[in-house]
Amino acid sequence: MTGFAKSAQKEKSRRIPERFNRQVHLLRRSALANRCLIALVGLLLAPFVSGAQAAPPSQSASGGEYTLKLNANMVILSATVLDRHNALVSGLGKDDFQVFEDGALQQIRQFSHEDIPVTAGIVVDNSGSMGSKRDDVIAAAMAFARSSNPQDQMFVVNFNDGVSFGLPPGTPFTDRREQLQRALSAITAIGQTSLYDGIAAALDRLKQGNRDKKVLILISDGGDNASKHTMAQVIGMAKQSTAIIYAIGIFDDLDGDQNPSVLKRFVRETGGEAFFPQSSKEIASICEGIARDIRNQYTLTYIPAIASQDGKYRTITVKATSQGLGRLSVRTRTGYSVPLTIPEVVSSGAQP
Repeated sequence: MTGFAKSAQKEKSRRIPERFNRQVHLLRRSALANRCLIALVGLLLAPFVSGAQAAPPSQSASGGEYTLKLNANMVILSATVLDRHNALVSGLGKDDFQVFEDGALQQIRQFSHEDIPVTAGIVVDNSGSMGSKRDDVIAAAMAFARSSNPQDQMFVVNFNDGVSFGLPPGTPFTDRREQLQRALSAITAIGQTSLYDGIAAALDRLKQGNRDKKVLILISDGGDNASKHTMAQVIGMAKQSTAIIYAIGIFDDLDGDQNPSVLKRFVRETGGEAFFPQSSKEIASICEGIARDIRNQYTLTYIPAIASQDGKYRTITVKATSQGLGRLSVRTRTGYSVPLTIPEVVSSGAQP
């Protein structure tokens, strides 16, 4: 073999491992990209009711491909149980409950009765007519904070002609009472009432919270006369949300904008309760009662027997019975809107 041939052979031998290393590097980058894509998809597919389940990757028949399937079909309910004297009932077990969806009995998969932290929004009407009631409203909101779980994350939405968040920019939530009080006092009571816009902003902010249970406390003295959102739009948002809405209506006899039926509609759809005190002095005790209600709720989880995502509204009924306690009533959300079919997310590639 000539010297030139020997040199060429050595150069070829050196290039073979270089090509092999490049191919291995490309395969590793491909596998990493697939894993990143899977992680991103998992983050984007948020649960449509209250939780999501992700099926593990399944091996295809070929043995060299894998498929990731995600579904979002878990329903988590927060339920308040009351006796015939309207007192909170504790100590019930899983077998004391029945859950029906569109009239069909569902299997309760998980059950708990614990005081768990919540993400809570205090949504306050700051229109001109609320000026004389602001001190009572702030005191009531602080009473709610003192009676709540110390690990709750809270925020404030103020609304009048427009909508604003009480906490400083970059601070979506707080568990500090002094910061919450400043947020409640950050705006002057003036102008008209953007009730629907205020609720819509609060429902959006709830999505950022990392607590399993979501709650809104709405305090208003009238209807709506300045929102860009319609009532139907915000009711739709509430139906697709996991939020429980409690409403406190403080109405003046001469207030032509008052609309208690709107507040009742929001709480009925979400499993909360509406209160209409005679005086703003009563709000503090009402807020303390709401905090007790939240901390004594049962949590029921089920996977709907009908799994199709058809965009329809499904009604929910929860019943509770226990010997010796007489007739019990259960307050929870009346149903939820199923989103239209979420396409199955498939990511295929070489098995890492």
